[in-house]
Amino acid sequence: MNRGAIPPEISAWFATRNWRVRRHQCDMLSADDSRRHALLVADTGAGKTLAGFLPTLAAFAPSRLGGMPPPDSLHTLYVSPLKALAHDVQRNLMAPVEAIGLPIRIETRSGDTPSDRKARQRARPPHVLLTTPESLSLLLSYPEAQTMFAGLQRIVIDEVHAFASGKRGDLLALAMTRLQAIAPQLRRSALSATVADPDAYRRWLAPGGDAAAVTLVEGEPGAPPEVDILLPVEQRVPWGGHAAAWAVPQLMDAIRANRTTLVFTNTRFLAEFIFERLWDANEDHLPIGIHHGSLSKEARRKVEGAMARGELRALVATASLDLGVDWGDVDLVVQMGAPKGSSRLMQRIGRANHRLDQPSRALLVPGNRFEFLEATAAQDAVREGQRDGEEFRAGGLDVLAQHVMACACAGPFVEAALLAEVRSSDAYAWIDDAIWKRVLAFVATGGYALRAYDRFRRIVPGNDGTWRLAHPEHAARFRINAGIIIDSEMLEVRFRNGRSLGRVEEGFGAALSPGDTFRFAGMDLEVESVRDLDLIVRAAKASGRIPSYMGARMPLTTHLSDRVRAMIVDRAGWARFPDDVREWLEMQDWRSRLPGPGDLLVESFPHAGRHYTTYYTFEGWNANQSLGMLITRRMEDQGLGPMGFVANDYSLAVWGLRPVDDPASLLSPDILSHEFVEWVQNSYMLRRAFREVAVISGLVERQQPGQGRSGRKSGRQVTFSTDLIYDVLCKYEPDHVLIQAAWADARARLTDVGRLADLLERACGQLVHVRLDRVSPMAVPVMVMIGRESLPTGAADDELLIEAETLAAAAMRPA
Repeated sequence: MNRGAIPPEISAWFATRNWRVRRHQCDMLSADDSRRHALLVADTGAGKTLAGFLPTLAAFAPSRLGGMPPPDSLHTLYVSPLKALAHDVQRNLMAPVEAIGLPIRIETRSGDTPSDRKARQRARPPHVLLTTPESLSLLLSYPEAQTMFAGLQRIVIDEVHAFASGKRGDLLALAMTRLQAIAPQLRRSALSATVADPDAYRRWLAPGGDAAAVTLVEGEPGAPPEVDILLPVEQRVPWGGHAAAWAVPQLMDAIRANRTTLVFTNTRFLAEFIFERLWDANEDHLPIGIHHGSLSKEARRKVEGAMARGELRALVATASLDLGVDWGDVDLVVQMGAPKGSSRLMQRIGRANHRLDQPSRALLVPGNRFEFLEATAAQDAVREGQRDGEEFRAGGLDVLAQHVMACACAGPFVEAALLAEVRSSDAYAWIDDAIWKRVLAFVATGGYALRAYDRFRRIVPGNDGTWRLAHPEHAARFRINAGIIIDSEMLEVRFRNGRSLGRVEEGFGAALSPGDTFRFAGMDLEVESVRDLDLIVRAAKASGRIPSYMGARMPLTTHLSDRVRAMIVDRAGWARFPDDVREWLEMQDWRSRLPGPGDLLVESFPHAGRHYTTYYTFEGWNANQSLGMLITRRMEDQGLGPMGFVANDYSLAVWGLRPVDDPASLLSPDILSHEFVEWVQNSYMLRRAFREVAVISGLVERQQPGQGRSGRKSGRQVTFSTDLIYDVLCKYEPDHVLIQAAWADARARLTDVGRLADLLERACGQLVHVRLDRVSPMAVPVMVMIGRESLPTGAADDELLIEAETLAAAAMRPA
């Protein structure tokens, strides 16, 4: 048998569809035949999923079985970040299996899978199981795991870029170490279209973090996408705002001109807001749908089905469809607002056309002038094929604690053996004996400060180096509470007949009273009552507020940030910009200075009886928010009377009663060791991070076994529990493993301390301070946010425009 040779049955199936077997598909088969792990990086539409499954299909081809029956055991695990993606893959995978007549049983497993089918899958698994990281981790918590996975040959991880560098990636990395111990013959494969640093992913994928053990397979290049930027026809590119509502009439023209248009927004609020504006402008009554993660499963499936059948002319969506269902008939992808990263944009563009030999078409719609620059930078990056780099960080201790408990639920484990498994993951190679002992002590007793409470006593040691469950009931409690995705607590939005529309955050729902109206799932709704965790509604005639969500903001990537900074000082390149954007930059250059690469431009000016300072950081909203908190604290210490700040991805504006004469003194690097630590410790941020790690680690349970919805704690109850424990630990055990885990989250995710440190280092030698007599042109986009930063994006757009014009008139006045 030639390595990488396609079995004749499969070659014949390719021929019937007039397809050719692509080089990267053969390379994936060759790597598997050579018993090697593999990472495939290939454009959307290149047949990545088929390439990932080709070794599995080949293993079941009659010509390879040689007359022998196929093994009646689990052969391949397919892991997807989305349940919907697994279901879609199952449908697509059944086509070659049924057409060729391969003896393969394929099933999916997720939180939606009926319990009787889950039990049957553990006893008699299919040949191919399609699942998610969380469901796989739960499978490993059952005693049957040892026999279920003993014959496992392959694991295929799809869209690996979407979660490998986060906590879901930590969970999957630990699951793979367990699988490799159960099935040493296991080969690992991962698939992606947007990996910028393949070696980092090869280390993550490989046993022992040995990148050399993973073959890198690169796909054939596809047709370059066609990416355009939409500009106002009779008006200027807006100064402020992010909703890009100005573009709705032109967007409707684009929808009319194409068979199917996919409109991406960056938040669930914006999806509802743009859908509402499109519907108001939809004089032709074209069928337009909406899709986001807070809609009910039934609502999402209905829209996905309509899209697959070609019944919709447009669909407004969020990241819920970034890794979307395979719809080949999408003619145009629209990105409303800033793209935030070239990899994310490439992923979204790939939802159009889905054919490698034909270009995908995309339209970027900037909300303001900085977003126009960002869109231009992203357009250039896509044209050059440059992706954003991904930052891998040390694996989370809360995830490790969850994994230890899962292993204990499956049966007694040997401490030394489990530690060796954990360290074989690149994410957890950093775990030393001392940290390991602390994690075990936490899982066993809750830690030093909590060990007197029986409810935290979950595992007990034996005399032979083994650990086992303290009581069998802990297994059921673990399985009903395990997971990584910690959403804000939600209320179910239901009609009186029980039909669910989806979920809104508890904070939004709790503020509503009977008779209040709001807009959700594309409908106007009136509140009838709030019952436990349900918001009972009926159809309303009047429109109301749109729910906003506290989900993490998409960060501006360092790659796009660097491109924007370079673009601003490239005067020769300004010729391709619209007149108003070019005039904006020219006036900034004349009145003040342009913030170039490596510089940290700081401007000071008076406005409306106060003294303002703007910092042009280009480090993203998280870092700028954190910097604003730290600067105002230091201004207070210096007697400068700080009054507030606002931030966007590009800049930060701080105002106070007295002028800032020396901004460098506010930005010395010791701010991270002094004010930063004190601020985080005394802010909600560490408590919020602790709440998440307490739930993930299993310290605090959200659900009581056997009690259904009535046994689920509300968000307030969970917060109350975690706050009590947090206060106890801070007082009696400040070095508790979960305090350490919360600090790691607060530094990396909530405050973006890495980018802050880079910014402060730049400030040491390259800070440029410009004093002005009034607001500068480049300060206008952030200044118009003052007083409106607490309002939902888009809701105050008209006010923003009025305020922006007043500020802009002063900023752009020559004298």
